[in-house]
Amino acid sequence: MSARELKELIGLLTSRPMPENPTVALLRERFEKLGQLLPAPDDAVVEALSAGGVPAERVSAPGAEAGDILFLHGGGYVIGSPATHRNLAYNLSKATGCRVLVLDYRLAPEHPFPAAVDDALAGYRWLVENGAAPGRLAVAGDSAGGGLTVAALVAIRDAGLPLPAAAVAISPWTDMQATGASIEAKAAADPIVEKSRLLEMARLYMNGADPRIPLASPLHADLAGLPPLLIHVGSAEILLDDAVRLAERARAAGVETELEVAEDMIHVWHLFAPMLSEGREAIGRAGAFLRRRMA
Repeated sequence: MSARELKELIGLLTSRPMPENPTVALLRERFEKLGQLLPAPDDAVVEALSAGGVPAERVSAPGAEAGDILFLHGGGYVIGSPATHRNLAYNLSKATGCRVLVLDYRLAPEHPFPAAVDDALAGYRWLVENGAAPGRLAVAGDSAGGGLTVAALVAIRDAGLPLPAAAVAISPWTDMQATGASIEAKAAADPIVEKSRLLEMARLYMNGADPRIPLASPLHADLAGLPPLLIHVGSAEILLDDAVRLAERARAAGVETELEVAEDMIHVWHLFAPMLSEGREAIGRAGAFLRRRMA
C-alpha cells in the first residue's frame, strides 16, 4: 500500500470542509466538481441514451465488446450522476472488456423511494430487451448504488426476468437506519461519510416510508437465488458493517459471496484510482471476478 498516496488523498478530501447543514444543491455541485477532477481518458467512448425511459451514459474502453454492465452510481440517492462516475465506469470497462451503462436514475428528494429501484429495473429490462445476454451481463454499483445493486437484483428476480451472471457492490449502503456498530466505531477514521448526513439522506430518500423496506434496505431482503456477489469495503469506513452484514445474509441465503475488506481503505476508494494504486488494484480484482463469471 502507498501510505503517501492515501495520506495525500485524505488531505485533498478534507481540505474543503463541508458547511454545516449544506443544501442539496451544494452537495450536488461539490460532487460534480469532484467528477470534473477525475475525467475519463480521451479514448473513452461515451454515448448518451435512454434506457427504458431512463437517461443513461454508455461508457466503453477501446475494444470493449465482451458484455454489458449496468452501473448504479453512489451519492446517497440524493447526489451523483454519470458524470461523477465516468472515470470509474471507464476503468471498469477496461478491466472487464464490457460496455458499462451508467444509469442516471432519479434522485431524492424530488423523486423518493422507490424511484431509484424502478429506474434500475427499467434500465436492466432495457438491456435484456436490446440484446444483452444475461450470461454476459452484470450489475454493479458503489455506496448507495451498491445497496441499489442488491435491491435491483431482488427486483429483477421478483419480476421474473433472467438474472445477470454476477454483481459487484462497492462500499454498499444497505441499512437506512444506520444500525451497524462501525457507524460509531469508524467515525473518526472515515473522511467521507458521516452519520448525521447519512441519516439525512435516508430521510430524504424514504420520505416517511419504513426504512426497513427490503428494497430500500437490502440488509432485510430475501436474497435467495441471487447471482454470485462480490462485495468490496474499506476497513476505515463507517459502512463497514453494512457490507459485512450483507455478506453474512447473502451466504446464509445460499448466494455465492466474496467479501474483501481492504485495510485502511476509505469509502469507494475505487473512485480515486487515478491517484491511488489500491483503487486501480481493486478495480482489477473486480474485473477479474466479473470476467470469470461472464466467460
